[in-house]
Amino acid sequence: MKKPSALIISAHAADFVWRAGGAIALHADMGYEVTVVCLSYGERGESAKLWKQDDMTLEQVKQVRRKEAQAAAEALDVHDIQFFDLGDYPLDLNNEARNRLVDVIRSVQPDFMMSHSLWDPYNTDHMNTTRFVLEARMIAQAWGHNPGEKVLGAPQLYLFEPHQTEQMGWKPDTFLDITQVWHKKQAAIECMQGQEHLWHFYTNVAENRGNHFRRNSGGQAGGRNTEYAEGFQSVFPRTVDKL
Repeated sequence: MKKPSALIISAHAADFVWRAGGAIALHADMGYEVTVVCLSYGERGESAKLWKQDDMTLEQVKQVRRKEAQAAAEALDVHDIQFFDLGDYPLDLNNEARNRLVDVIRSVQPDFMMSHSLWDPYNTDHMNTTRFVLEARMIAQAWGHNPGEKVLGAPQLYLFEPHQTEQMGWKPDTFLDITQVWHKKQAAIECMQGQEHLWHFYTNVAENRGNHFRRNSGGQAGGRNTEYAEGFQSVFPRTVDKL
């Protein structure tokens, strides 16, 4: 029997860590096979610490970022991590890359997917990634695309938290308690040596979302004792049998 699975599409090599590391580790603990696709290494726009070193080259930056991402994926118990190496600032989201992602989606057959917010004026790589993901998801559902392959069903696409939520039009409707796997996310965060300045920021985000989880799970008096959480916005309606 096929194991449950999830697919996380990350514009740059560190995004999946900051924004969905807890969800990845938690679902891996529950038996999910979690696949991460990094569209780029973030080698040009998100590796300033490395570029400040003397005689640094683009390939050296890529190698360092790949090792960091692989170490973080191991810390989170990722089943498979793939690097598309599409460049960054901007990403080169061409037809070949789109078909490649469609192949991954059909292969994984995810129970849910995750990617970036729909709008990000500070980093268009992020919002362009989500448009790219939505198109690939649509193509993966099409019976006429590579007939004979197993088509995709209709997995939810969750949008993980952007850096400045107020500017992104991102409104979370789902909070996930990641307290039991926080140590794994923290270990993954600390793998990203090239962006050490973000370690505290995303720890603080998880603590704030833990507060929001507590308030929304029964209020201050009756809420679950959640220390760390992640927030997500669902793209599609969720179907339920009871509220």
